Amino acid sequence: MVLLQTILILILVYYGIKILLKWLAPRLLNYAVKKTAQRFGGQFNGHQDGPRDTQKQDRTSPKGAAPKSNPSKKVGEYIDFEEIE
Repeated sequence: MVLLQTILILILVYYGIKILLKWLAPRLLNYAVKKTAQRFGGQFNGHQDGPRDTQKQDRTSPKGAAPKSNPSKKVGEYIDFEEIE
């Protein structure tokens, strides 16, 4: 009889947790998504004006002016490929 009660209690606990998680999981996930969106939204709100300022500067520069280049700047290593027949 004790074995039957234990099995019944385990089954009830299992289904109780299952029902509780079906109700609670979407709410917890929704809360986590909102908090993450707020955190990322706060970081990116200040950066929206940055690219617009650089575009304005590009428009006001003279058309004939060439961009400054640094010849001593090392871009990468030159690799000479050979064809294999």
